Amino acid sequence: MKYICKLGDAATLRTACLVVGVHKSNQLTTLGLALDEALGGQIGRVLKHRDFNAEAGQTQMLYDPTGCSAARLLLVGLGDRKVFNAAAYGKAMKAAFAALNGSGAADCIALLPNGADDDLTYRLVRAAVEAAEAATYRFDRCKSQPTENKRPLKKVTFIAQSRKQVNAGERAAAHAQAIGNGSRLAKDLANLPGNLCTPTYLAEQAQQLARGNRKLKTTILSEAQMQRLGMGSLLSVSRGSRQPAKLIIMEYNGGKTGSKPVALVGKGLTFDAGGISIKPAANMDEMKYDMCGGASVFGTIAACAELELPINVVGVVPSSENLPDGDANKPGDIVTSMSGQTIEILNTDAEGRLILCDALTYTERFEPAAVIDIATLTGACIVALGDQASGLLANDDKLATEVLDAGQACGDRAWQLPLWDEYQGHLDSNFADMANIGSGRGGGTITAACFLSRFTKAFKWAHLDIAGTAWMTGKDKGATGRPVPLLTEFLLRRCKLTD
Repeated sequence: MKYICKLGDAATLRTACLVVGVHKSNQLTTLGLALDEALGGQIGRVLKHRDFNAEAGQTQMLYDPTGCSAARLLLVGLGDRKVFNAAAYGKAMKAAFAALNGSGAADCIALLPNGADDDLTYRLVRAAVEAAEAATYRFDRCKSQPTENKRPLKKVTFIAQSRKQVNAGERAAAHAQAIGNGSRLAKDLANLPGNLCTPTYLAEQAQQLARGNRKLKTTILSEAQMQRLGMGSLLSVSRGSRQPAKLIIMEYNGGKTGSKPVALVGKGLTFDAGGISIKPAANMDEMKYDMCGGASVFGTIAACAELELPINVVGVVPSSENLPDGDANKPGDIVTSMSGQTIEILNTDAEGRLILCDALTYTERFEPAAVIDIATLTGACIVALGDQASGLLANDDKLATEVLDAGQACGDRAWQLPLWDEYQGHLDSNFADMANIGSGRGGGTITAACFLSRFTKAFKWAHLDIAGTAWMTGKDKGATGRPVPLLTEFLLRRCKLTD
């Protein structure tokens, strides 16, 4: 998709569709009012019929409007003007682009709904472009006869009111398109079934991502190499699988030589049946999404490379399958992690933390400025936060605030949970340094983070539990691409390219 931001008279511009935002009570925006005047009040007359009430995301198509060069005019509801923001605009424009993508319109012109505020323009355009990328995403790689859209939406032009707005819009479009492309990569990887997206396949995709990019280097560690490093915890998970585990390291070197990188560590369980502690059959197919944390690292690294961000970033993805087998982990087994700490495996379905802990220890060698791990780690996080916010826990308050602010700014939000020492006792084991699950049913998200915190004492660390946000279930089943927007926003802010 191509995105442009410019000045212009909407009534005179030739396009397949003009997109005009309307607030509740039939309130047109400034550019909308100017267009309505040029059309002799045609929009106002339609609004008087009250068929359209401007609820956020509501759309109404008008064909062959008189007095302008557009073939169509799409009214899109923006909701209440008093609470209007970038998130509301993104929701409205996602509905608009979904309607347009199936209409035969190959291009459209959208009138920006705000005035001279270029900071708001940045957020509005970014939300709209990310909405366009989401609305036009399709995953049909595994269908024998994919449905072809013969005239998909290919170009979106935003009309602004000032040169400063144009500049802000162009910057936002570039950022959002890279985030959209990264999210698309993350969704594609996650939506693939486990028989196709194996740890080896993920490793190959990492190598493909680095091909031809001098700033990006990929290293793949085999099971033999991990064995020599003492990664007994990570390797214990893959023992029940015929697919060998891989440790995928992607180094993006866009910053100054020697400057400490930000490290992103993503859980890459390409399928999780629970091992000997096998999961219920219902919805087990969705456990192909247990690698969404790793997929988000792929997507974020891809966005960094596309934007050529002036920062060093390391992506580490431990990848494995967790299946039942005669050689699989058993409840009560004790393994030794790369850090030397021993772990009693009380539940083999708490395997994500077993592969992450060794990956976190491995990450120490990069002397990172900050580490964020991303994982579909606990069902308890879904109980606590549902599907709106990712869970956040951290050993550094400043880093936690950075992550929270980034999520709030881009609409990919997180919510912080406590990481108090009092929770650590839930991991006590009579036979090893720690158990891999907490005692009792309460605070599962917190005790999982407590477990990981024992491997992060050497650096500033934040943990994102994305179990509720990484994919949608039901009739709209599919990966969301989160938290690629949050992670990329975090890095943009570190580069001082947004605020």
